Amino acid sequence: MNRRDSLKALGIGTLSATVMLEACKTPDKNTSEAAETAKGATPGRQPSEVERENKLLADKFFTEHEMATITVLANIIIPKDAKSGSASDAKVPEFIEFIVKDIPDHQLPLRGGLKWLDLQCLNRFSKTFVASSAAQQLEMVDQIAYPAKAKPEMQQGVAFFNRMRDLTATGFFTTEMGVKDLGYAGNSPNKWVGVPADVLKQYGLESLVV
Repeated sequence: MNRRDSLKALGIGTLSATVMLEACKTPDKNTSEAAETAKGATPGRQPSEVERENKLLADKFFTEHEMATITVLANIIIPKDAKSGSASDAKVPEFIEFIVKDIPDHQLPLRGGLKWLDLQCLNRFSKTFVASSAAQQLEMVDQIAYPAKAKPEMQQGVAFFNRMRDLTATGFFTTEMGVKDLGYAGNSPNKWVGVPADVLKQYGLESLVV
């Protein structure tokens, strides 16, 4: 199992059924959509929700350095491969920036974790995480990405990376790119062509085919 598959397997398990169902849900255009639109809301959204979202989008929480670190980490967790793009291609860093403003409980653990990561790299490599080489970044991540193998002194980093991995997986696998990466097609029209020939042959029923 490669890095993408193993880290994705650890992360995708954190997705709640509610998040996935909401991401895949198709709005009923014949219910309250027209009424909400008439009141000034975006289809499926209340005006207060749109106003709050616009305010959150306008605000900034992470510094440029913090966002650069988040981008590198997210791309290590879900790198680009032959099947789909990377976490940053799916706008996961922007998703994380939004989420910490929407759910402030994430702010202190993430900001503290980013500082912890930089201090660890400064002690090891005399560079911040972003300024470290790709090999050094992976060396550092390997110390905190696998809880069962992590040393006791790395537990703060483990907690931080667990949160980063959860948010990265949630952000990626609730985008169109992420859903395609999962291979989820949803309900789609199909053409019934009867029982497969090999199944009919298995049960000696091939003579029933007209």
